[in-house]
Amino acid sequence: MTGRSLPWALMIAIACVLRPGAAPAQDVPGIEICTAEKTMERRTSCLQSNVNFLQGTTSRLAIDSQQKIDAANRRIGALEGTVAELQKAVAELQAARKKQPQPPAKEDGKDNAKENGK
Repeated sequence: MTGRSLPWALMIAIACVLRPGAAPAQDVPGIEICTAEKTMERRTSCLQSNVNFLQGTTSRLAIDSQQKIDAANRRIGALEGTVAELQKAVAELQAARKKQPQPPAKEDGKDNAKENGK
C-alpha cells in the first residue's frame, strides 16, 4: 500500500467494525422472560428452552459438586492415613521412653553432683 491509501484503509476498517447493527443476533442460552410472547407456540418454546437450560445447569453443577466431594474424600483418606502414622510414631516413642532406665533416686534430698564437687 502506498502512504496515501493507508489512512483510507484504516478509516474503512474502523467504519466496518463500528457500524451499528452489523453483528448478527446470537441465541445466548439463559432464562428468558416468556410472558412477552403472544402466541402459545412461542411461549411453549420459550418455556421449554428455559427448562432445557435449567436441566443442563443443574446437571453440570451436580457433576462439579460430585467431583469436589470425591476430591475432598480422597484428601480426607490421605489425612487419616497420616494421622494413623503419627499416632503409631507417638505410641512407639512413649513405649521407648518407658523402657529407658530411670535415674537413681536422690538420698536425703541432696544432689550427688553437688557432693562430688565439694
